[in-house]
Amino acid sequence: MGRVTAADPRVHSREAAYRYCEGLARTHYENFTVGSMLIPRATRRYVHAVYAYCRWVDDLGDESAQGLSKSLGQAGWRPPAAAGLESATDLRPVKLDLLDAWEGELDACYAGEPSHPVMVALQDTVRRFDIPREPFLKLIEANRMEQRRDRYATYQELAHYCDHSANPVGRLFLYLFGYRDEERQRLSDLTCTALQLANFWQDVARDYRMGRIYIPMEDMARFGYGEGDLAQGVVSDEFRRLMAFQVDRARTLFQEGLELVDTLDGRIRLDVALFTAGGAAVLRAIEKQGYDVLTRRPSLSRTRKALLFLSTWARMHLLPGRRPSSGRT
Repeated sequence: MGRVTAADPRVHSREAAYRYCEGLARTHYENFTVGSMLIPRATRRYVHAVYAYCRWVDDLGDESAQGLSKSLGQAGWRPPAAAGLESATDLRPVKLDLLDAWEGELDACYAGEPSHPVMVALQDTVRRFDIPREPFLKLIEANRMEQRRDRYATYQELAHYCDHSANPVGRLFLYLFGYRDEERQRLSDLTCTALQLANFWQDVARDYRMGRIYIPMEDMARFGYGEGDLAQGVVSDEFRRLMAFQVDRARTLFQEGLELVDTLDGRIRLDVALFTAGGAAVLRAIEKQGYDVLTRRPSLSRTRKALLFLSTWARMHLLPGRRPSSGRT
């Protein structure tokens, strides 16, 4: 989780907790830097608190025993659920217990005195912005799902997972910038699900090595591509058609969610536009290499990201009314 620590007597002070969250945000690579200069300075610490919550709940579900043990020590938080962490042969039951402990900390965040530095900062954040508990709970449940299943029979099942793993993040950031209406949340959900899908299609090979397949089984059957083919890394015409279908599905969601950008004000408008442009660029990168995401992971270079920033900024400032592109151009 990064080289940050809160295991000292100041861990329960609000300022120390916010510094811990900032350090956590700054030690993790993301497609576009969390807490970037696009975010107003007055809001940045609250963004860090929400990000740190998301990072921790993800890592409780995904980290190795060694990584989790190190992070627990750095945070000065060692719940009873962690007792069997180092000796466990199957981490899933331990991680489920740790997620339960994390939910207990969330309860304390809303009605008590949390002991984890992230929750100390988050308690102040949720009170300032009147953020409901549901998005935070959904993120915990998403990681419980990850421990219990590694295949999705239908797209509806996958979309349900995205509704817990991705959509709450967008809603949380809308709360931080004063947007609480259902329509913006609906548009945000479309964009966040699209971003999650773009990440899945980018990481098909990596996820399979971790024992997970996010491509719906019904789609694999429809295009005549089996799990045995995936295990062997077969990039056939069937696989290319399968991935083209998934890319188009994500692109449609990006297009439907684009209206969100026009409803926002200030620097968050550009930030959301950049995430949308970045996700769409990943889809184009997949197309550019003929939908072969098994031989080489499609990614965006630093130069490409810089060009995306400049082109998105230009569209929004020099050509008013122009949204970021989600198409093939």
